[in-house]
Amino acid sequence: MKIAYVSYEVSPYAKAGGLADVAGALPIYLKKAGAESYVIMPFHKTIENNFDVSQFKLVKENLVTDSHSYKGPFSVYQSYLPNSDVKIYFIKTDQLFDSKNIYDEDNIFLKTSFFCDASLKTIKEIEPDTNVINVNDWHTSLIPVYLKTNYYEDVLLRKKATVLTIHNIGYQGLFESNVLSIAGLPSYLFNMEALEFYGKVNILKGGIMFSDVINTVSPTYAKEIQTKEYGFGLEGILKIRSDDLYGILNGIDYSIYNPLTDPYIFYPIKTYEDKLKNKRKLQEYCKLPQKNNTSIISFIGRLYEQKGVDLMTNMIKYLLLADVQFVLLGTGNETYEHFFKSLENEFPKKVSINITFDTDLAQKIYAGSDIFLMPSRYEPCGLGQMYSMRYGTIPVVRYTGGLQDTVLEFDPVSKAGTGFGFYEYSESALLYTTLKAIYYHQKKKDDWKILFKNCMSADFSYEKTAKEYIELYKKAMAKKS
Repeated sequence: MKIAYVSYEVSPYAKAGGLADVAGALPIYLKKAGAESYVIMPFHKTIENNFDVSQFKLVKENLVTDSHSYKGPFSVYQSYLPNSDVKIYFIKTDQLFDSKNIYDEDNIFLKTSFFCDASLKTIKEIEPDTNVINVNDWHTSLIPVYLKTNYYEDVLLRKKATVLTIHNIGYQGLFESNVLSIAGLPSYLFNMEALEFYGKVNILKGGIMFSDVINTVSPTYAKEIQTKEYGFGLEGILKIRSDDLYGILNGIDYSIYNPLTDPYIFYPIKTYEDKLKNKRKLQEYCKLPQKNNTSIISFIGRLYEQKGVDLMTNMIKYLLLADVQFVLLGTGNETYEHFFKSLENEFPKKVSINITFDTDLAQKIYAGSDIFLMPSRYEPCGLGQMYSMRYGTIPVVRYTGGLQDTVLEFDPVSKAGTGFGFYEYSESALLYTTLKAIYYHQKKKDDWKILFKNCMSADFSYEKTAKEYIELYKKAMAKKS
């Protein structure tokens, strides 16, 4: 079995969100589990700016897509995912992939649709024995559309099975109807049985309709997106395709996120005392008073309502009445950025606000915090709660999507559980649950140390995830037999 994993972002080469982390890790574990795999991504300008591309091997040049209206030549370069023998192919055309922001809205349809067609050309020219193409989110969702329209009679390509992984259904790729001609796709696709969506072309809908198998990044999210509340208008077609819809929980790369070897945390973490050493250093780093019993509550993420930031702004001043410190790392909505910076000015001895993207600091916060907040409005999978547990930081979450699948409510009787959660999307529910966690941290020390051990022993490694994907690929291939 040979798998092409196609993604618009792949860590460490280009990253805007959690998709890059998955794309940079899952193919490695697929190969370890016995499936040959490789990755395809655009040769973004940011890659040239941040990596020694002289080490990349030129595999093919002067290729031209077979369907797309843009006929500029492209080249294919090859390297490897770090610390592995998994190949990664970069599709290079300076005329298109020329912006520092990989999701630059200028000509984004031209760029993504060209990448889809160029990826199929790359597979045909370089990896013709590929069995399954795993596409990700709307940016690569035209690949299954091309395969079942323009390349339906292509003897080689028509045999490729497709799997669409939906990482966040909130992003769908909506465009005017004339974009089909840009992609070189037939105009008949603009109908409600295909890509038409309330007068627009919906690229993700096309991926859902034309892929052989669909999956999301957690079992609960696979169910949620079939409802009006979470489906963002696509719940109807997801119900129609429910027999082909699966949920596989994302993992995290334990070789990177290892509290014993992580070079970015202050001290290796094996015991609770090690945890406290990291806590004191984090307080020093953030210019906060060094107090063991004070609860450090942290948030790392994008400052948007999807992440529950509106709830946090409505309750945070009440929370600060308790013996707590609050550390935030993230960027996003300017209104929220200004709110939290003003909060730091108002409570300089209790609050540290870091409006930036800083992976090194993120690791220090995961390692040094007591409580980690993820009060998401919706959360397809979520990685932050897994990272926090890996470093012995107890999550407080809203039970939705992957958060419900990964955080088990602590039971003071059985002593099982890894965190605390709530269901109602309200600031009062978030405040109550966070205060509950603070109570356990400050007053129930024995239970808190058990929670610490439970979190540290939780297993979200990619080994299990990879095996589940291989079974999914088999299902997709069976549809082609």
